[in-house]
Amino acid sequence: MSDTSPSPAYASRTPKNPPRTFFERLSALIHREPEDREDLKAVLEAAYSRDLLDAEALSMIEGVLAVSELTAGDIMIPRSRMDMLEVSQPIDVQLPAIIETAHSRFPVFEDSRDNVIGILLAKDLLRYMIDRELDLRTLLRPAVFIPESKRLNVLLREFRSNRNHIAIVVDEHGGTAGLITIEDVLEQIVGEIEDEFDDAAVEQSIFPDGKNRWRVMALTNIRRFNETFGSSLDDDEYDTVGGWMAGILGRIPRRGDRIERDDLRIDVIRADARRALWLRVSRLSAGAAPAAVLPNQG
Repeated sequence: MSDTSPSPAYASRTPKNPPRTFFERLSALIHREPEDREDLKAVLEAAYSRDLLDAEALSMIEGVLAVSELTAGDIMIPRSRMDMLEVSQPIDVQLPAIIETAHSRFPVFEDSRDNVIGILLAKDLLRYMIDRELDLRTLLRPAVFIPESKRLNVLLREFRSNRNHIAIVVDEHGGTAGLITIEDVLEQIVGEIEDEFDDAAVEQSIFPDGKNRWRVMALTNIRRFNETFGSSLDDDEYDTVGGWMAGILGRIPRRGDRIERDDLRIDVIRADARRALWLRVSRLSAGAAPAAVLPNQG
């Protein structure tokens, strides 16, 4: 009669209680199904507090949830910061600007910046190096236009299905409001994606964004911020507005955090696991204006 029980050697290699997977441990934490998005976020925070998630993983999951809530208008590069080319200008004249900005794609307009007629891929300029008679118009690719209200999760799906990397954001009147790239959307999930061309020392960091409202880079120097808005944020302990917010909150700022100070409402509209990235500053008193006039690149 054969013995069907495992040999001692095999039994010693088979654990009685195999280690649970990450998803099994996370499922064990959730005793009931979350009823809404906020409930789910609370569960994720609890998982983080129990070391089931690290800070980076938590930030990415929260980013995925945020993508379904945000719109193109929330994260677009505003019109004032767009580097655009004019189709009527010779390529030789525009080459220095193309090289200096080092973008891979440029919106091209005709007559007015509201009339974007196509997208120039920097790599397509190689054809011009061979044939100097080429006109800029012949190198253009079709532009994609989307409304400010376009949800980021829908936009990301369209980017992937259409193999497109850039879209022009238009306002309710059909004018150019800004642009958005697939990288901008992905950064909402994985955090800031920096490359060798990114310059941390950005001179222009405060941009008009409507009446009594501005978009502000979190790395903006506090003294410059105070001079612009007539505020009195503490610049003794902190160098940047983002650092000041972290000090006030006692933690790394997150998207949705808000601080009101000196007749200003400062909202965090973009952040990653390490720092705040973009802020929206609104004047609380109607009719008030910044103390300094901001240069407009539009």
